[in-house]
Amino acid sequence: MAPVLTHTDAATARDLAVAIDLLRKERNALILAHNYEYGEIQDVADYVGDSLGMAQAAARTDADVIVVCGVHFMAETAAILNPSKTVLIPDPEAGCSLAASIDADQLRAWKAEHPGAVVVSYVNTTAEVKAESDYCCTSGNAERVIRAIPADKKILFLPDMFLGSYLRQQTGRDMEIWAGECHVHAAIRPKMVEERRANYPDAEFLIHPECGCVSSTMHYLANGRISAEGTHILSTEGMIHHANRSTTQQFVVATEIGVLHRMKKANPAKEFIPIDDGISCKYMKMITMEKLLLSLREMHHVVTVEPNLAARARTAIERMIAL
Repeated sequence: MAPVLTHTDAATARDLAVAIDLLRKERNALILAHNYEYGEIQDVADYVGDSLGMAQAAARTDADVIVVCGVHFMAETAAILNPSKTVLIPDPEAGCSLAASIDADQLRAWKAEHPGAVVVSYVNTTAEVKAESDYCCTSGNAERVIRAIPADKKILFLPDMFLGSYLRQQTGRDMEIWAGECHVHAAIRPKMVEERRANYPDAEFLIHPECGCVSSTMHYLANGRISAEGTHILSTEGMIHHANRSTTQQFVVATEIGVLHRMKKANPAKEFIPIDDGISCKYMKMITMEKLLLSLREMHHVVTVEPNLAARARTAIERMIAL
């Protein structure tokens, strides 16, 4: 089975793209899309990237309307950074299993158990959780964020336990890690890695640090069971940039399959193989061209964040963007 990179047929997608473009100009709208969205959504967007890149694009835009083709916390982040603009999400039910793994009450209780600790929240969190955090981060800048914190400080990292474990091993910091996970990345298991490596021995292996296999992969790297030369633990953006630079012609990609669209588009002569065809985020795939068009046409599914809450969350987000 081929990876699901599109939702509509090419002719329909073209017609929808024309209609979306007309409305984009009429509304003075900016369309942001995450790397995990359907290919046709990525193709119509003004910016495609990871959570950090989307936040940066939202922070610098002069558009009147920002349409976030991603999951709900991403739209919240855009609204926090742009309180005077209209922020839309094509489907308000596009949530995130990782963000849902911790709420503000749980974080406050955890902080009380570790007074004086610095709270670092992965960007896949609600506005309420960000407001209780000292820093936000993405997989792309998480290590820089951790290293920017004074060495004598304990760190509470949330909510992804695989990324947290990876960061603790990379930095050697005193870290407590929340036991949350992304349902997509947690499904990537060591057996998948072993099978793909056996089937594609000449391919480079690109793995996201959120993956459920990352801890064992690091162990295999240390004891030589996996070749360090061809294995790269990288953020989503890091994977894309590495594939663009590398002279290798074949890559096994261990993250959500939507990222393959951008990789193939930038490198049509190279082969990109998903770690498994079923590694797809059902929430990201709730955003379709039809819903995007309707959202722009009707200006509905507006995302707002209460001003006091937004002000508290903005500090952590701005620190993330700065780093």
